[in-house]
Amino acid sequence: MSRPRRTLGFSWPVLAGLAALAVPRLVLHDLDVIHEGSLVNGLLVFLPPLCWIAAVLWRRPARPFLTVLVIGVLYGVFLAAGHQLLWDTAFGGATPTLGGNLADVDPAVQRGLMRGAAVVSSLVTGTLVGAVTGAVAALLCRVVTGQPERTDDPGT
Repeated sequence: MSRPRRTLGFSWPVLAGLAALAVPRLVLHDLDVIHEGSLVNGLLVFLPPLCWIAAVLWRRPARPFLTVLVIGVLYGVFLAAGHQLLWDTAFGGATPTLGGNLADVDPAVQRGLMRGAAVVSSLVTGTLVGAVTGAVAALLCRVVTGQPERTDDPGT
C-alpha cells in the first residue's frame, strides 16, 4: 500500500474523483444555467461535501480531516482551472476591471490581476470547504461507530 493511500485512505485518482463531484456546479454556474438560491444549485453545493463525508465514514482513513482537506484542495484546483477556462463565457465579454485610482492601469495588467485573484480565491475556497467538511468528517468518525480503515480493495 502506498504511503498516500495509507495516510489518506484513498488513491490519488479516487481523491481527484471525489473532488470532481463539485465540478458540475462550477460549470453550470459559470455558464449561467443555474442560479444562486435554486434547489438544483443547493443540491450541487451540498451533495459533493456530503459524499466526501460519506466516503470517509465508509473507508475510515487514519486521518479523516487530512483526507477531506486534500479533497478540498483538489476541488480548489478544479475551481481555479474551471473558472479560467470559462472566464470569457462567464463574464460575457464584460470582464471585471479595476476601479478608482487603479482604473488607468494597463488593461492587460488588470486582466492578469483579476484572473490571479480568481485563482487565489478558488484555492482558498476549496481549502476552506475541505477544512470545514474535514472537521465534520473527523468528528463524525469519532462519534459514529464503524470499522477501522478498510483495505480490502487495492484499486481504491
